[in-house]
Amino acid sequence: MIKKWNLFNRPDRIPEIYGTLITLGLIVYFFLMYALGVVHIIELRLLNLVIMLAGIYGAMKQYKRTHNGHLNYFRGLSTGVATAVIGASTFAVFLLLYLKVDANLMQSIIENEPMGRYLNEYVAAAVVTLEGVFSGFTMTYLLLNYVETDKATEAT
Repeated sequence: MIKKWNLFNRPDRIPEIYGTLITLGLIVYFFLMYALGVVHIIELRLLNLVIMLAGIYGAMKQYKRTHNGHLNYFRGLSTGVATAVIGASTFAVFLLLYLKVDANLMQSIIENEPMGRYLNEYVAAAVVTLEGVFSGFTMTYLLLNYVETDKATEAT
């Protein structure tokens, strides 16, 4: 029997796949906010959590689907955190490159943000990475209390 290859059914690449989807979601959201002229409103970054939450939840559900309904708590933790790290760091690389190209945005950040005078493209990208990783870890922890995981005595 020939098994049909599907990108989303590769159990060894779940964090990479869903981390990339998180990155794409964050990029689309960034350009939407930029087009609407509200990219400078810091509070709108809270909606990044929704994108992160959806990506991590999708990764955990995919892990369960590809492992016969089993999700060990620590395997779920590592899958969620790896997904968040890949998504946040890849988006930070995009942001670094974008801020290098669009000097007007970087100058606007420097002029209008309270700590802006201490920022450059690299520091901004590093802050985005840290913010994404820590919020991803928090989202993973919260989701693991919602998603059903295996009991300690069950094998995966």
